[in-house]
Amino acid sequence: MDKIGLPSGSVVALVTPFRDHAVDADALAMLCERQIARGTAALLACGSTGEASSLSMPEYFEVVRWVVEASSGRIPVIAGCGASATAGAVECARLAASAGADTLLCAPPAYVKPTQEGIFAHVRAVAHATNLPIMLYDVPGRTGVAIADETIARLFERSLIVAVKDATADLARPPRLRALCGEGLLQMSGDDATAAAYRAMGGAGCVSVTANVTPALCAALHRAWDSGHLTRFAALRDLLAELHRALFLESNPIPLKAALAMLRLCGPDLRLPLTSSARLTRERLAAALARIVGHEEHEARDFLALAPPSRGGRLLRLGAM
Repeated sequence: MDKIGLPSGSVVALVTPFRDHAVDADALAMLCERQIARGTAALLACGSTGEASSLSMPEYFEVVRWVVEASSGRIPVIAGCGASATAGAVECARLAASAGADTLLCAPPAYVKPTQEGIFAHVRAVAHATNLPIMLYDVPGRTGVAIADETIARLFERSLIVAVKDATADLARPPRLRALCGEGLLQMSGDDATAAAYRAMGGAGCVSVTANVTPALCAALHRAWDSGHLTRFAALRDLLAELHRALFLESNPIPLKAALAMLRLCGPDLRLPLTSSARLTRERLAAALARIVGHEEHEARDFLALAPPSRGGRLLRLGAM
């Protein structure tokens, strides 16, 4: 955990499993348990990977509540509070707080393209809605608007945010934000493909899509960096690279749900306008999974064997994967 009480390392951006057009609570609980057992630092519910925009407000509340129940206080739960209007994001924030979430993830509203002043006002309204800390989410590929460094610094200086999830893939950004905000702002990557390089530039971890599939390997990557085992870090980085690429051949979470279905971890069901993965995507995923699943299971066994019940402070055994 970071000094401000938020998780660093590997945080999973959870899918929301569906079955017969409804949220599959049993599959969701199983996915959460798998994450915790394999070393994930925190669970993010109802983000874009979790198809939050397709959930009704009652479904949103239930998903956050179920993830909180599955975690049982063992690791933090972050709840996305995205909406097309500030009032909707505020409602999500309040529901998440009442469901027991520990932190909120707040992005600018998609499609609206607010100004920097509008982004500031939006985040301020969400921050004032609850007492929960906020991780700001900069993802211009989905929202259509980038958050300026100066806006992030302004939000941080006013104690409206404590962390940022940066999905811009701008690897020069961590030192720029440190120059503006100091060491107090927790900087997390939101881009799996560049997450290793982001650590080298001073980031604290990654809010990961890939961790849905390989939580043990993703967690081990960050532990290797934190413990200074750079050869192992490089090996894990290269091992995960092909899976990162395959999981983003189509809009997230289309390939991700296909991969989880191949592993029989949840069904492939998506909500429109997302549609099933293409045959070529499934073929690429199958090839990537065939090469990496054995390594994931080996890493998971090592973690379970060496981590104490509290999971505090122990590192995985170094050795051949």
